[in-house]
Amino acid sequence: MQSEGATRVAILGAGAMGTLFAYHLAQHNAVTLVDVRGDVVDTINEMGGVAVDDAPVRRVQATRDPSRVFATNYLFVFVKAPNTLAAVRPFAGQLNPATPIVSLQNGLGNEEAIKAALGGTVPLVIGITNEAGLAVGHGRSRRVGVGTTVVGSAGASNATVRAVQRLIAAAGLECSIAYDIRPHQWGKLLANAAINPISALADARNGIVTADPDAAELARAVALESAAVARASRISLPFGDPWEYVREVVASGADGRNSMTIDLAARMKTEIDHVNGAIVAAGRRLGIPTPYNDALVRLVHAKENAPRE
Repeated sequence: MQSEGATRVAILGAGAMGTLFAYHLAQHNAVTLVDVRGDVVDTINEMGGVAVDDAPVRRVQATRDPSRVFATNYLFVFVKAPNTLAAVRPFAGQLNPATPIVSLQNGLGNEEAIKAALGGTVPLVIGITNEAGLAVGHGRSRRVGVGTTVVGSAGASNATVRAVQRLIAAAGLECSIAYDIRPHQWGKLLANAAINPISALADARNGIVTADPDAAELARAVALESAAVARASRISLPFGDPWEYVREVVASGADGRNSMTIDLAARMKTEIDHVNGAIVAAGRRLGIPTPYNDALVRLVHAKENAPRE
């Protein structure tokens, strides 16, 4: 139940993950989802909130107007990476300078986009989450994987990072703090790079990455190539064997479809440039060849641009 003085939490992006976190955070906070899609906003407001699995709807407001949440106490960013700059830009000069910005998005480049929109001194908390949600309707998400969230500073004080960790943990989601968040970011990036585009191009569930010998050989090559770029970037990955880690991630959600698979099937723009493309860019700067990641970037772009028959 929300009290009169409930903490105000705004969430940019009412997709599967934005909805999942909105539902949990709304247990103790006043949550507002911000989304550019009018049909999504209207449905959530007509429902009176959002729901996860078969649980009753939990009160959440929705709006297309960012100005309605300028006074928020926390701003979470869950839009897809290509949309980060445009989604955050309306908040420039409007937020309390002490308001924490929290990005739990996929891929690399979101930190830079948020700072470009709001200024380099923004109290930014970035992290990764292994929670997994699947949109089953506007304002409705199915939790397809119970995971953990790790947060760290990208300009926020230690006290701010602790406050964000407590906020997420109080919502019933497991959350911890990392002194250096980069190894965790790169760990998730490597897994996403090896799993998402391959299953997307095959238009199959995540499990194909280990079940099919050809897909597995390609995914293994991507994982090893990505790990080489991470090492050259002086990132200590949070696991020893990159391919074994990818296999573990697949096993935890083999029956699921990742967001890139869903987007590519709909001929929507994917996050490929912020996942495999980020690895290619880092490899180019460091002189590390990345032919497998580069090929996947090109194939996904070709599929995005292919005319519908």
